[in-house]
Amino acid sequence: MLTPKERLSLALRGNAVDRPPCICPGGMMNMIVEDVMDLTGKSWPEAHTDALLMADLAAGVYENGGFENFGVPFCMTVEAEAMGAKVNMGTRINEPRVTAYPLQSVEEWNKLQPIDVNAGRAKIVTEAIALLKARNPDVPVIANLCGPVSLASSLIEPMIYYKELYKKADKAHEMMEFVTSNLIAFGKAQIQAGASVLAISDPSGTGEILGPRGFQNFAVPYLNKIIAAIREESEVGIIVHICGRLKNIYSGITALDSDAISFDSITNAKALSESVTNKAIMGNVSTFILEKGAPEKLALVARQCVENGVTILSPACGIGPKTALANIRAIVDAAKSMKNASLNQKTCIL
Repeated sequence: MLTPKERLSLALRGNAVDRPPCICPGGMMNMIVEDVMDLTGKSWPEAHTDALLMADLAAGVYENGGFENFGVPFCMTVEAEAMGAKVNMGTRINEPRVTAYPLQSVEEWNKLQPIDVNAGRAKIVTEAIALLKARNPDVPVIANLCGPVSLASSLIEPMIYYKELYKKADKAHEMMEFVTSNLIAFGKAQIQAGASVLAISDPSGTGEILGPRGFQNFAVPYLNKIIAAIREESEVGIIVHICGRLKNIYSGITALDSDAISFDSITNAKALSESVTNKAIMGNVSTFILEKGAPEKLALVARQCVENGVTILSPACGIGPKTALANIRAIVDAAKSMKNASLNQKTCIL
């Protein structure tokens, strides 16, 4: 029988597996729920700033019948805070959020602080990864990065940022280069700490916001720079998550060098799997149904996702902390019942 780590690795390569893996990476795609906080005795917001608490809480999901991976951190604010943004650490049921931007314009990008991977929450994340790797070597540890567009729009008011992508394109690209170089440094630190997979979530980099041309100019090249640099460090599996409708950016998604594309429930899995054939297709169980639906309904939804071309079963986005652990177990159990899954073949450097 394959271990969860082996199964995910094979699925990311596009190889046949005994059944689909069922994961939730962390980062934007947070998987921590109140039931797991109660079971582990560890909770937010304290777990955002303590490596042992973070590791215990992440492990608590898998160890209590949840998703088949460990994943940290539990938000998208680590990089923004390290680069100068002010962050509110949230509550037991609310994730951290940026409350003040360090920039007023992309022209000010040189005011940004570089990420120090040996300080602050960046260091806490890498320490948690090391703890998780030691805790159970059969379970994949998924590292997480905020995507370059999403990080940039967490450092400057988003509407200003989007306007200046075109009005001040040269400076915007300079800022994106700096942001990307810092994401590479943090990504490499997480891989060096022991992560076997990297998930990059860029919800603000959607084609619905940027448009097809903007996605090609400001999302694809910088995501691919991160992927190329990480692969120089290690042959880890790489997942990219893009929110919104993807129909108008299928060519851009195909151009991404990731092993898998993760997407939300607004995108049709069958259409995506038929149009993007060089990647594992990851998703896309509705997080609304995951929180509000009955376990029996979720089992059917999970099976339908796989029938529509999903090869790695996952929530479509970050799940709400009030989601019942029983509902998470329902989609994991559904994945376990799907024996002898044959995934689409693709070429991959792994």
